[in-house]
Amino acid sequence: MSLEAVRAVLAEQAPELEIVELSRNSETTYVSQTLGVQPGQVAKTLTLKVGDHNVVVLVACGDSRLSTPKVKAELGAKKFRMLPADEAAALTGHPVGGLCPLGLATPLPIYIDVRVKAYDEVVLGAGSTRHALRINPMRMADLVGAQWVDVCH
Repeated sequence: MSLEAVRAVLAEQAPELEIVELSRNSETTYVSQTLGVQPGQVAKTLTLKVGDHNVVVLVACGDSRLSTPKVKAELGAKKFRMLPADEAAALTGHPVGGLCPLGLATPLPIYIDVRVKAYDEVVLGAGSTRHALRINPMRMADLVGAQWVDVCH
């Protein structure tokens, strides 16, 4: 269902973009080698519980790590945690490994780490662990109404 949700968003808002089918699960090294991009260009989409109640979606470079002090400062939280896979899938409608900021089952705030801007194109999950989407980071931010943040190192 989530692959279809991403396809529906693209058909309506970005018909020029195509989803790439992969022959196996979309781990960073495999996607990087298969599609000829740097590991940092294989964007990861994370779901974070910020504070006690807020859940956000964060897109970051595949080779980045979250900085706890930066996340707390940028998102205004004293604490945060990654959502377990089942909770992330239930809220987003996408399986972990195929998470995508497009076609979310639940409207959530979307943030993109500024390091993603270093690339003209990134590859991210497309609602399935065997599908990917090549997209310009600025185009992605526009499509999903994302806010740029500095939360990784």
